[in-house]
Amino acid sequence: MNFTQSQFIATEPLGMMGEKGEKLVWETIKSAFSNRRCLGYWHYPIFSPRGKFRKEPDILIADYQLGLIIIEVKAIALSQIVTIQGHRWQYHNFYTNYGNPYQQAEQQLFALLEYTDSEPILKQQVSGKVLIALPYITAEQWHKKGFTKFPHNPPIIFQDDLDSAVSILNKIIGTPSIISNQEITETQWKLLQGILAGTSIYRTDISRNQCHRNYILQQVRARISKFDLQQEKLAKQIPPGIQTIRGVAGSGKTVILCQKAALMSLKHPEWNIAVVFFSRSLYETITQQIDSWLRYFSHNQVKYDPETSNIKILHAWGSKTQPGFYRTICKQTRNYALAVAETQSRKPNEALAEVCYQLLLTTPIPQVYDAILIDEAQDLLSDNWLYQDKQPFYWLAYQSLRPVNPIHPQQKRLIWAYDELQSLSVTKTPTVREVLGESLAYLGAGEYSNRIPKHLNLNRCYRTPHEIVNIANALALGFLRPQGMLTNVLDTAEWNALGYQVIEQDTEKNQITLQDNPTNKINLLSSLWEKDIIQFNHYDSRLQELTVLANRIKNNLEVENLKCDRQILVIILGTGRQLNFLEQQTAKFLMRQGINIYLPSSSSKNCLEKKQQNNQANRFWWDGALTISNVYRAKGQEADIVYLIGLDNLAKDESNIYLRNQFFTALTRTRGWAYISGIGDYKFYQELKAVMKSGDTFKCKIAALAKRTIKIGDRTNLLQDYALGRRDFRYANLQQANLSRKNLVNINLIAANLSNANLQETNLTSAKLIAANLSNANLQGANLTNAKLMGANLTGANLKDAIIHNTDLTNAVFS
Repeated sequence: MNFTQSQFIATEPLGMMGEKGEKLVWETIKSAFSNRRCLGYWHYPIFSPRGKFRKEPDILIADYQLGLIIIEVKAIALSQIVTIQGHRWQYHNFYTNYGNPYQQAEQQLFALLEYTDSEPILKQQVSGKVLIALPYITAEQWHKKGFTKFPHNPPIIFQDDLDSAVSILNKIIGTPSIISNQEITETQWKLLQGILAGTSIYRTDISRNQCHRNYILQQVRARISKFDLQQEKLAKQIPPGIQTIRGVAGSGKTVILCQKAALMSLKHPEWNIAVVFFSRSLYETITQQIDSWLRYFSHNQVKYDPETSNIKILHAWGSKTQPGFYRTICKQTRNYALAVAETQSRKPNEALAEVCYQLLLTTPIPQVYDAILIDEAQDLLSDNWLYQDKQPFYWLAYQSLRPVNPIHPQQKRLIWAYDELQSLSVTKTPTVREVLGESLAYLGAGEYSNRIPKHLNLNRCYRTPHEIVNIANALALGFLRPQGMLTNVLDTAEWNALGYQVIEQDTEKNQITLQDNPTNKINLLSSLWEKDIIQFNHYDSRLQELTVLANRIKNNLEVENLKCDRQILVIILGTGRQLNFLEQQTAKFLMRQGINIYLPSSSSKNCLEKKQQNNQANRFWWDGALTISNVYRAKGQEADIVYLIGLDNLAKDESNIYLRNQFFTALTRTRGWAYISGIGDYKFYQELKAVMKSGDTFKCKIAALAKRTIKIGDRTNLLQDYALGRRDFRYANLQQANLSRKNLVNINLIAANLSNANLQETNLTSAKLIAANLSNANLQGANLTNAKLMGANLTGANLKDAIIHNTDLTNAVFS
């Protein structure tokens, strides 16, 4: 956040029935503080145990100069207040008979100040003040009623104050502080933002010994555990329907989903919430995260209890000894739950789609959940099974949800996070259209009220050093592959979303020059480490490769004093029998070298048998042992040093996009260093070496036939789907989109956001642009013959030479 920028976050949509007064106060506050250095929240989630009332502040402002400000909004008429006795207000014809609005706000302030006091440099340093807002009562009415005579008359923002941003700001500045301290420093301000965001609870602690690597890691984590506005908005906001989150590896997707689930649970204890994932090794991670967030926002009054919590943490399948999403639905519908071995697919993701398909085909699905949040959503897609053009697992989840609003039963709170580059089985992307079908595709377009997005892209990696992420991206997408890239990216906006700037594009030579965006450089370990943070070596034999691996790990343990569990991870690359053989070979070799090992889901350390039926099925780490894992089990895990061995198993089939995704997923497990190795000599090795030498700029060859296309945002989806015959793009977010000279005849863009879009000479004949936002759009020379623009916002739009023959502009706004 810069020195003058204000930011405001509404955690839920505002403007529903009965919320006009609250919205009026919120909008005026935003205007009043627009030029100040502050962070404002509508319904900041703090659930203090004090008192019997709702604990969320209506409005919380953290101001660099004023400190914390709580505003309790009472959208009530004067006639509804019967009497005031001390702090107690007696009501009539209101949703409650009495209340203690000022005392309640005071308690909220004190609860927040307890957070700040937990940090030594903020203890008793943050000022705080409290006000009541009465948007339907004037100061004169209040005075005539005689309420100003009471000794406990609180500071009040009246209806009169809302007429002017200056007036309301002066009222707030002039209100005495309950806790008065000096203006905080720059360091304290950054820490205050981090406390409100809760960033401190997902810092990864490391051992206290001060070896060089550990010291470097401490410095790196101190730099990246900071306030991130994009993450903060996404984590705190509860959408009233579908929401998708695309995020690169290490961007915080799991953290955000767990915080969302915890806040939903605390805000709405009557809801039934499911958090679903595909990799069983994520059980522990997600449980710990949700527990941490529940404790954080409840002052340690609420912890996660799987038996009593309204949050159910569910593996997509489940097992006989542990509930999962599919098995839970089967139990509720009294259906036999099939196992992978009982399907014709046999492959876990395809088998899951198969059993969900069979269940949907034969059984009505009960609506039992209010919200479902899905992590690693790309793993739940199927190439071979569709139910009425929908992905079976997602349709099962959607069917099991209660509508958010009974008036619009199609609106259901289904939220999923994904990264298509970590998909190890399909090339599809879990867009709303892909998972819920054509008829419901519009549910994912545009945004909700209060600027709550329906789709968000996270392109900053916090976990892995930027240089390593860059190499992982380049190999996954095939930037320097001699035959051309394996992935097609259609638009400059998509490259930007992936974290790259297009420096030059030569269509004749089918070349594009890309440079990574420096703003995404968050983990700067390389600037503090004097050697290379990533190394690649290939050897003549497997024995030679494993000998070097063992010597390096011994040095990590004996000289650098690193812990073998959670700080070091060995990932075996490959598939099928070659993968299983190399995993066993590596484990046996390291054990002979005196290194304790653990194979995920084994019953103990130094055990080479992985039994499916044991109580360690979800386990990934074992204290005092080095984990050796395949990529499938390692998804969602991380370590300070990651060793990738067996690169030859991937290099033999370099055009296999799933194997490249496997390399990407494995490489981005590291928080610090990566050591890659293989045997033999392959073209893929030369590509890897070229990528490592390229730094931050790549001259890429565009292949004629790419194996997949990455689509991020509504513009690319619109152009592709329009070409395939689709015409319905209601609510699409096309802000600043370049659609000039496109043929979009008969397109449906009702309520779409086309502000600042380039529609110059675009053919929009018979287009439906009802209630669309076309403010500042360039419509010069556009063909709007027979188009419907009733109620459209054309403020500042360029309509020079536009063809408006028989165009319906009823109630359109031009200024």
